[in-house]
Amino acid sequence: MDSLQTGSLTGAQKDELMDQVKQQIAVANAQELLTKMTEKCFKKCINKPGTSLDSSEQKCIAMCMDRYMDSWNLVSKVYGSRIQKERHRL
Repeated sequence: MDSLQTGSLTGAQKDELMDQVKQQIAVANAQELLTKMTEKCFKKCINKPGTSLDSSEQKCIAMCMDRYMDSWNLVSKVYGSRIQKERHRL
């Protein structure tokens, strides 16, 4: 990273770099969401791991993932609103 010094970048290059960082953060957040959702729903729904899921496990996982995503979306929406309010205060 020695060859890349942010002081020598143009405005467009800085914007592009910021976009790349934002994309990487979004990917990391999505990966974390999937990991946590998988862990929590597996722990909740799978009592005895095997080679396949029975219908009750499939239903439990589907419902668990739906609830988890709904909760994630609600928290994200409220968080985004709070950030917007803070920006308007400044």
